[in-house]
Amino acid sequence: MDESDFEGTLVLEQLAAIDRVDDFFEAIDSDDFERAVSLMKKARIDAETISIVIKKMKNSDHKH
Repeated sequence: MDESDFEGTLVLEQLAAIDRVDDFFEAIDSDDFERAVSLMKKARIDAETISIVIKKMKNSDHKH
């Protein structure tokens, strides 16, 4: 997964609003699901969207 997977999405917009986009991508790069969820919750992203993002992370082929 990389930034293009999220480009122009509400996820990035809401993370940008709290200045945490870089932290979010670091969590993704290190497969830190807990941190990614925490950041998305802080950005007030809904549970359904968080679930989709985590599913994408788990299904990622780790190509960055």
